[in-house]
Amino acid sequence: MTALNKLVPPVRTMALLALLGLLPQLQGCVEMAVVGAGAAALASDDRRSLGAQTEDKEIDLNGGNRVSARFGDKVHINVTSYNRNVLLTGEAPDAATKTQIERIVREIPNVRGVVNEIQIAGVSAYSARANDGYLTSKVKARFVDNGGNFSINQVKVVTESSMVYLLGLVTRKEAEAAVEIARTTGGVQKVVRVFEYIEAPAK
Repeated sequence: MTALNKLVPPVRTMALLALLGLLPQLQGCVEMAVVGAGAAALASDDRRSLGAQTEDKEIDLNGGNRVSARFGDKVHINVTSYNRNVLLTGEAPDAATKTQIERIVREIPNVRGVVNEIQIAGVSAYSARANDGYLTSKVKARFVDNGGNFSINQVKVVTESSMVYLLGLVTRKEAEAAVEIARTTGGVQKVVRVFEYIEAPAK
């Protein structure tokens, strides 16, 4: 056996080991590519501009941080921005605090308007919030089978104290279909429209 033949098996083994070592990394790349494609599909189905989507995320984050910094655990507030219009839900101890929270959020850059649905009440229990999350999931699941009346990515669902708030850029027909599904979902006590209405897209 020549010296060259003696070297071939170790070289092949090293190459194989190197390839096997790369497989987990390559798998991660594939998963990232799939997730990225899914996110891109969702973004393209959103009627908001990419700029508005980005600003909505910033408003949500800044609003939550500013309210938390000012009031801490004295309040429980959810800040939800859609197309730069903000929905405030949760609980505050008194009317003055409710008003202050709205003022804080209105001062955030790019906020167009605020719908203040904060309740004057003690901070809700975690069990109540878990139930609200469950109701949100139930409504979204029912949106999947809506007969093509609207895209599930065009209606945002927020639940607080078993009341469902619906946001989105929708036509009147789409709004009615979404409200009917939410209204007839078990456990939902009330449906509140926070839609921004648009004309029906040309076919």
